[in-house]
Amino acid sequence: MKKIIVPIFAILFMNCEENELTQSIDSAKAADALTEYVTISKVFQDLGNNSGDAVLNAENSTTLSKSSTTKDEGPVVTISPLDFTTFPKTITIDYQTGVLCQDGITRRGVATIVSTGWYGEVDSQHTTTFSDYYHEDFKVEGIHIVKNLGKNEEDNLEYSVVIQNGKITTSTGETINYTENSTRTWVVGIDTPLNIWDDEYLLDGVQTGTSSKDVDYTLTTEEPLHFDLLPRSIKSGILDVDVASIEDIKINYTEATITILGKTYEIGN
Repeated sequence: MKKIIVPIFAILFMNCEENELTQSIDSAKAADALTEYVTISKVFQDLGNNSGDAVLNAENSTTLSKSSTTKDEGPVVTISPLDFTTFPKTITIDYQTGVLCQDGITRRGVATIVSTGWYGEVDSQHTTTFSDYYHEDFKVEGIHIVKNLGKNEEDNLEYSVVIQNGKITTSTGETINYTENSTRTWVVGIDTPLNIWDDEYLLDGVQTGTSSKDVDYTLTTEEPLHFDLLPRSIKSGILDVDVASIEDIKINYTEATITILGKTYEIGN
């Protein structure tokens, strides 16, 4: 997404000058807000991936009657209670002083998931909270809630994703706030549940936030975004962006175009 956001800045500045929008908006702050959105959105999307992975692996661990604490060259994972049927179940993922994960991200601190059922069970809910948790140099706070909604008409599992009081704090002390209310549809990779890296999913919903400079933004999916997990990319979809007083930005990943203030521009990969 970052490669697509960058050309927005030049176009945004150009249009601001042409339409004298600089009288009503600090375009530099708007650009900063979009840059920060790219960062915080990726952090919380990755959290969702890792939380789902942890629950799936916990199910496998209890089935195989492993120890309640496991570590295979990664974080220390504790499952309580360690059985297949008792819920709610608490899954603690302790990255300790730092673990380089498969997606190239170094994580440290503790993520705790409370699950009311296994990940594939309809109506199961998985609530993740954080304690001194860092994604690279970003401290992460908030509540991440995923609920299994069952299969849709295309026989794909759907999950609601709610992020409450999401916040990251940078190494310089700046804070960025974020909320999300989305539906995530698992379209590829369900047959290999213990390998999340071959997964693809559709994301549909609304994301909002406030930048470190108090600029508000809202992003709404006009057409669901189709994500690949590794390498992380968006294959298709349309995203509507409102940032500060500019309410007419449309990113079309399917056609690789950006529309700003009624004008459409091609974008590179």
